[in-house]
Amino acid sequence: QLVESGGGLVQPGGSLRLSCTASGRILSAYTVDWNRQPPGKQRELVAKITNVGDTTYAASVKGRFTVSRDNAKNTVDLQMNSLKPEDTAVYYCHIRFLGVDYWGQGTQVTVSS
Repeated sequence: QLVESGGGLVQPGGSLRLSCTASGRILSAYTVDWNRQPPGKQRELVAKITNVGDTTYAASVKGRFTVSRDNAKNTVDLQMNSLKPEDTAVYYCHIRFLGVDYWGQGTQVTVSS
């Protein structure tokens, strides 16, 4: 089971740090990706970190978001800086294991003044 935390309401230009943790799984063994679903839109990939630490970012967040692992805490974190209103979405973490997709319940991020 994946669980996201850290969402909330923030003003434009502000920062938030999201965390994804898993019960019963060691996240360091997996590629973990963060996705988001803005209101009325499709879910989209935001950032990804492989089990060896390689990272990939969507063009819209590159330079503002950073994905990282904290293996001691068994989390994958998404540091989001310089937030914009268009970053408003429900953010989900995801892994795929043996062809099965696992998603968290999502955490709401709202960027508004």
